[in-house]
Amino acid sequence: MDVIKTAIPGVVIVEPKVFGDARGYFLESWNQRDFDAVVGPIRFVQDNESKSRYGVLRGLHFQTGDCSQSKLVRVVSGRVLDVAVDIRKGSPWFGQHVCCELSGENHRQFFIPRGFAHGFSVLSEEAVFQYKCDRLYAPDHEGAIAWDDPALGIDWGLPLADIILSEKDKYHPTLAQSRDLFDYNTDLYAK
Repeated sequence: MDVIKTAIPGVVIVEPKVFGDARGYFLESWNQRDFDAVVGPIRFVQDNESKSRYGVLRGLHFQTGDCSQSKLVRVVSGRVLDVAVDIRKGSPWFGQHVCCELSGENHRQFFIPRGFAHGFSVLSEEAVFQYKCDRLYAPDHEGAIAWDDPALGIDWGLPLADIILSEKDKYHPTLAQSRDLFDYNTDLYAK
């Protein structure tokens, strides 16, 4: 696999090796040894999958405190714009974001470390989205920030009129209003 660094250290794009011929293609979507060698030792414990239609925007979500999660996300079919926002107070990149287009065609994966909010918008007619998490989902530790926070300046790649949100995602606080943020000087991976 190849790893592409982004503007925020720790947030990386992973490109698996794809072997194709007239029959189709083969790729290794996950290999613990290779991932550890290029990203670091992350032990994933939960895999999730969602299917969404064009215009759906999910986010910006994270889990708080000791339940914070790293995610490795990918698209099996369709196309999404995936976004990671640094929500670690004191970070030189606090409030900045990285976007990555993921699709069934480019096979890219996006690694979002602990201390980041995550969201995506569906750019194709529909998309099947998969993600690995290094901590189990904890509903009592859900956190979120507003997808349309003007201070973040995220271009979701969709006309405003086409965006479809869950009821919950319509009412999250802005980054400045959020109380559930992380501290940049705290090692979120300490045991």
